[in-house]
Amino acid sequence: MKPVIVTNIRRPDRELVEQIGSYSVATLHEAMGRSGLMLPYMRPIYPDAKAFGTAVTVLSHPGDNVMIHASLDVSEPGDLVVVTTTSPSTDGMFGELLATSMQVHGVTGLIIEAGVRDVADLTALHFPVWSRAISAQGTVKATPGSVNVPVVCAGVAVRPGDIIVADADGVVCVPQERAAEIARLAQLRIEKEEKTRARLQSGELGLEIYGLRDKLKAMGVTWVSQSEWEG
Repeated sequence: MKPVIVTNIRRPDRELVEQIGSYSVATLHEAMGRSGLMLPYMRPIYPDAKAFGTAVTVLSHPGDNVMIHASLDVSEPGDLVVVTTTSPSTDGMFGELLATSMQVHGVTGLIIEAGVRDVADLTALHFPVWSRAISAQGTVKATPGSVNVPVVCAGVAVRPGDIIVADADGVVCVPQERAAEIARLAQLRIEKEEKTRARLQSGELGLEIYGLRDKLKAMGVTWVSQSEWEG
């Protein structure tokens, strides 16, 4: 693919982005039929990290972060940068200086299927990052790539303008054309969970609430006393 930087990408309504961002990764993943979740090696660099935003995508050569710098030229406040490489990499392609620039321009966080460094400084900045690895290995700025093209990051297809939500449980991508539907389904799931939580707090068992006792019986599971089992 010829190197390209795409400008003026289509972004969903900000109110809708914020609505999606109010839900947890787990809730959104379930609302989408258990899809959209990046592979579990994508981990936050500090435990309470949480971020959401519209995706600005970056396709980089491994060990080269020039296109991450280029992504800031087309990023807007509320965007979240999603980086992957043309072949696997764990090099530290992102650090405190780039994070400072992103914060100044209103970028809400970074998802990178490669390495990051300056983790203590990034944590002090409270700039949320999810990465495949942490590595002090330096990088160069020598090989062109692309910005705002469709990419696959940690097993998930991400297009410019999709909504990314990330928390301690992982990273999920909500396709922008499904955002309103997913927001509705996520809210329904929250309301259902609130009712279930109240029943659990009252002492009911999940076996009854979810109909699991009958399901276990149908699968051939039996309840026996210890003396019956030992006999």
